[in-house]
Amino acid sequence: MEKERIKTFRMVFLAMMVAIGVVISPILRIEGMCPTAHLINITCSVFMGPWYSLLCACMIGVIRMMFMGIPPLALTGAVFGAFLSGVFYRASKGKIICAVFGEIFGTGIIGSLVSYPVMAFLMGREGLNAFYYTPMFISATIMGGIAAYIFLKALSQTGMLAKFQESLGAKVYDKNGRKRNGHAENSAHAGNAKVS
Repeated sequence: MEKERIKTFRMVFLAMMVAIGVVISPILRIEGMCPTAHLINITCSVFMGPWYSLLCACMIGVIRMMFMGIPPLALTGAVFGAFLSGVFYRASKGKIICAVFGEIFGTGIIGSLVSYPVMAFLMGREGLNAFYYTPMFISATIMGGIAAYIFLKALSQTGMLAKFQESLGAKVYDKNGRKRNGHAENSAHAGNAKVS
């Protein structure tokens, strides 16, 4: 029963992240830059892990391409960073800054280089070179990364990040959440001892 509850919560949370990503994506957006997408990628990576973040980025990209007329940059500029953000976060045992670096490297470097042949050869854009999108992608990931870092750090300090991760069935690395949970358990044990 608990597994079903977690699975349902994951699906609801994923749907919510996709919806938020689609709605806020036009904010501060110019072609090659969408800082809010990177905010969603990093947040989803930390909450749910690399595979869910990759799925979220793919769904947002496809919806934006279908209904908003966004070029394939919606995918090439999101999927690599989304996945590597989650991988870096887990590899670092839960360091939020590493999730940000994963997004910057995945999108700013890999995504920008992949975008060149896609836009030049598949979409027929002229006047591009291999590093045409790199400055824009890196700038966007830094902006989105800073926003995500501030948001996730604030959640971490209140202990809410660990609670969200636990509710979603993700691995909890957050020490602030553990300290708070440990303090609550110690208080409960102390209260029980007094009653005894």
